[in-house]
Formats: sequence, C-alpha cells, structure tokens
Amino acid sequence: MVFQTQPSVIIFDWDGTLSDSISQIVRSLLHAAETHQQPLRAEAAKNIIGLGLPEAMHILFPQVPELHAAIQASYSAHFLARSHEIEWYQGAETLLSALHQAGRQTAIATGKSRKGLDRVMQHLGCAELFHATRCASETRSKPHPMMLEEIVQELGVSVADCVMVGDTSYDLDMARAIGMSAIGISHGVHPPEILAACEPRAIVDSLSELQSLLLSGQVFF
Repeated sequence: MVFQTQPSVIIFDWDGTLSDSISQIVRSLLHAAETHQQPLRAEAAKNIIGLGLPEAMHILFPQVPELHAAIQASYSAHFLARSHEIEWYQGAETLLSALHQAGRQTAIATGKSRKGLDRVMQHLGCAELFHATRCASETRSKPHPMMLEEIVQELGVSVADCVMVGDTSYDLDMARAIGMSAIGISHGVHPPEILAACEPRAIVDSLSELQSLLLSGQVFF
C-alpha cells in the first residue's frame, strides 16, 4: 500500500475490537430472550453487537416492542453479574501503550452504555488510556456518525487526522459516513468479506498486526 501521512488519533470500537466480550454478550442476550420467552438464535445475537441496546432490541425482537425495556433490563443484569470476567484481546494493552509512547491520541466509540463502559474500564483500570469516549446511550447509535463527530470536536482535530478501528460494518460505515478512514479487524463479529464491503483502508487479523501497521514508520493515508 502507498500511504501519505499517519493518523494522530486512533478511535477504537470496544466490544469485539479491544475487549474480548462477544461470547458474554451473546450469552446474556440469549438469557434475556429465554427469560421473556422470545426466540433468538446465537448468530442473530452476535450480529447486532456494536449497536446501542435500544436499536438491538428493535432488530432482535420487533414482534414485542412492549417487552423491549424488560428484555434489555434482563440482559444488562446478566451481563453485569459477569462483567468481571471480561478481558482484553491479546495485544490490546501493548498496542495502547505503544500508541501513547508514540504521541498518538486514542478514543473509544462504542455501542455500550456509559454505565457499562465506565464499569468495565474501571475493572480493567484503563480509563486514563483514552483521551475521549462516546457511548450509544449519550449520542446516536452506530452507524450514524455523531459519535465520531463529537470526538473530533472534543479533541480539536479534523476528520483527516483520525482513523476508526472496528470489527463490524457498523463501525466502518460510521466512519465512511463522514469521510474518516477506517481499519477493520477480523477477530470480532463480522468476517473479512463483510468488512471489505465497507471499503476500509486495511483489514487486520489481530491487534499486534494493527500495531505494526500503525507504528511501522510507514505513512498511512
């Protein structure tokens, strides 16, 4: 690839990108569906990871809008009880440390709620690693680009200074909506062929590969 400049701000999705939480999210959604006697397949539950919970409820349970609040509450309670089990993907802490040492800013744009993100970041002791964070509960859900617009404004940078890293089409489409470059990572929710359809600058298979791409000394855009 031929590149021209390196991004100064790397914006990460959380679940399925930095946090190895996919299986726990799916289990919690299946538990909530069973609790309220609603059909749900594991693959369908996995596919909505990255969206805000209200949006996920509309997609997964369109037949019972009156139960959305109750299903969401059951999901949240089940996930909360096991949130201490959530860990980083391999290489996440090394990558974040290396980016900071290189003078890059890092941010989070996630479908999680503010309460959920703050809780897991406290568990992992990583809040100080990020210069800005946005959650679906406080702005628009992906793939709407409002999260990215707000991060760009908060950090006082331009869209051209940033790259979005995510494991779903929601992440990459969000970036594409405002002309921000994106990198897909294939260890999460969506397979490479779905990520490729969103036309990211690159697709990597691991965070260590991402680190090499971002800090190799090559210029990126």
